[in-house]
Amino acid sequence: MVDPLCNYNVLEAIFSYLELNDLNRCSQVCKSWYHFLNDENSDVWRWHCLRKLPKESVKSDLLASVTTYKTKLRAYLHAWNPNDCSRNVYIKPNGFTLHRNPVAQSTDAARSKIGFRQGRHAWEVIWEGPLGTVAVIGISTKEAALQCHGYVALLGSDDQSWGWNLVENHLLHNGDMQGNYPLLNNAPKYQVGERIRVILDCDDNTLSFEKNYEFLGVAFRGLPDKKLYPTVSAVYGNTEVSMVYLGTPLDG
Repeated sequence: MVDPLCNYNVLEAIFSYLELNDLNRCSQVCKSWYHFLNDENSDVWRWHCLRKLPKESVKSDLLASVTTYKTKLRAYLHAWNPNDCSRNVYIKPNGFTLHRNPVAQSTDAARSKIGFRQGRHAWEVIWEGPLGTVAVIGISTKEAALQCHGYVALLGSDDQSWGWNLVENHLLHNGDMQGNYPLLNNAPKYQVGERIRVILDCDDNTLSFEKNYEFLGVAFRGLPDKKLYPTVSAVYGNTEVSMVYLGTPLDG
């Protein structure tokens, strides 16, 4: 409960004009402010969400997995980075979806705005167009390449990236196939539009995947103590891939 001595409307007005880092500091001032800002659907978070997110994104089905204004805002801040992608990729106005231009003999990738070195993190990837001959989702460091000649599995082609090729169900790292994935007999191939949940555990140094709420197992172990970014690489012209950051994964 907010302290009755604090005027709710005054706090709301003040917090609505503060930067997000300042709001984080305010939540540590006292219990009253903490509880006030802990309401993720409050008018404060609604105001910040509406001010920063493109209008088409706020009520989009794309954000169905993030149900509060605060989590929608957080997802937007973690979305694809328009300044960290191949020249053949652009980020659509919704902020969450990349579009690969139809450029021949090129493989193109994109990274998120924010990388992770600590904690546990989950995000969803939705491939919304044809996969083509190679379609890879995973993680990379800032040193990994984002464009190359030909149609190849760019993500996983060096020691700075780790990926799951959805077309062949292969794990890729350092230019080598690391095995089949998931480890199931006759594992079904990815269907366009399915949501894949990626789980990065920086404390345990592992990368895992879920599909249709089924845990598919640990894909990679022994990840380095480096900042790692959600990444995809694509080859098919006009294909689109969306990414929604979810926060800390829920176990069970």
